[in-house]
Amino acid sequence: MGERTSYSLEDGIATITLDDGKVNVLSNEMLAEINGALDRAVADEAVVILTGRPGILSAGFYLPVLQGGGPDAAAMLASGFALAVRLLSAPRPVVIACPGHAIAMASFLLLSADYRIGAEGSYRIVANEVAIGMTLPKTAVEICRGRLATSHFARATTLSEVYANEGAVAAGFLDRVVPADRLAETAREVATQLATLVPDAYVATKRRVRHDTLTAVLAALEADSKDWTIG
Repeated sequence: MGERTSYSLEDGIATITLDDGKVNVLSNEMLAEINGALDRAVADEAVVILTGRPGILSAGFYLPVLQGGGPDAAAMLASGFALAVRLLSAPRPVVIACPGHAIAMASFLLLSADYRIGAEGSYRIVANEVAIGMTLPKTAVEICRGRLATSHFARATTLSEVYANEGAVAAGFLDRVVPADRLAETAREVATQLATLVPDAYVATKRRVRHDTLTAVLAALEADSKDWTIG
């Protein structure tokens, strides 16, 4: 599929694997490859499994570009959150099989999928922006508001609380946790079950269920995009 992603299709299930050989940073190049893979999944009318390399889903945005500012940083931020919107409104179910760490933007992608399965282990799922001196984008706030458990919303956003295992399930970042050696198998079992949903009913219901969240997220993204362009 590309230098950083692979795509496989079997029995109506498309598996998109992120693997840049390091920590799967969400660079402009990685984001373009993910979108290309999702385009292919749409054409294949497939349920999607999105996963990473052993030990990590992604460490989030590519910090050298982010810290450098300018058009490249603005494009990366816009593309990353547009990807979250794409997952939130995807026409077929999206399962994320999280093999380890999910940092910053990666945690927002987790919140944007339909079903999230994590590998057991000493892994960190965290929106760490405040902890590293950055203000959380408005779009991220609305994604978190719409998908996190109310009791964890402020803890995960304002306080950059770190989650793992069952704690991540309680907060709303994950739906379940399984042993690492069962992650791929479990994700496929879930995707196979989700593939039996009637597509038209799934899309119509998803639009109703996520209407308020998507409306807030899209408005926030428009506001953020103006700030990023000015910045």
